[in-house]
Amino acid sequence: MSELVLSELNDRVMTIRLNRADKKNALTGAMYTGIAEALRKAAADSAVRSVVLTGSGGVFCAGNDLQDFLKLPPSSQNSPVMDFMYTLSSFAKPIVAAIYGPAIGVGATLLLHVDLAYAGASTKLQFPFVNLGICAEFASSLLLPRLAGHAKASELLLLGEFFDAQTAKDIGLVNAVLPDDEVEARAIAAAQKLALQPPQALRKTKALMRGWDAEQLKTVIAIEAENFMRMLGEAEARESLSAFVQKRKPDFSKFV
Repeated sequence: MSELVLSELNDRVMTIRLNRADKKNALTGAMYTGIAEALRKAAADSAVRSVVLTGSGGVFCAGNDLQDFLKLPPSSQNSPVMDFMYTLSSFAKPIVAAIYGPAIGVGATLLLHVDLAYAGASTKLQFPFVNLGICAEFASSLLLPRLAGHAKASELLLLGEFFDAQTAKDIGLVNAVLPDDEVEARAIAAAQKLALQPPQALRKTKALMRGWDAEQLKTVIAIEAENFMRMLGEAEARESLSAFVQKRKPDFSKFV
């Protein structure tokens, strides 16, 4: 497992790196567990003041590994993906994302749960859930309309089209757009600045900004997941996923 999710501590900043570039850092159940474990380790270690989450090979995250996902679909609130979501969304220390290349599905929705995010100019983001016959996840049905407004969130979630890094910046999903080769250095520099701040004041301020909605967030993540897991077994998702595997366009003309 350690080779697919790497973690390294330098100058009080823990970098958690997705390391499956040959598969565009698509996440397996084991990788979700690895990220959650790394975050818990960072939370418990007083030497860690901030975290950087990034990818490898010029790629951030292409979402779920569909073969792994279909082989072992999430079936309960205790699944690896749910453990990851609850751990990241409640993480007390500041976390900075450095993204480039594809940021798809959960690779995009997780940005709603970090504190700072820097994107490379090559970044292409997508919320493809409706396209796959399933619903939004990771509280994106709550947080994205709040961030981007209802009209823009509807465009991004219902049409499920790719959008670029500048659009992500315009709606407040990322802080800045940079050349790809500068993204990680910028994220680490920001995390190092955070690591020099008074730690209790930093954590309390983050808790206050996010804490008012903490219980609602848990509820939304759970409700979305219940619908998501149910919809995975229904006809629309089966058609979407079959079409994806068969490299054809799905046909929804007979669905009502």
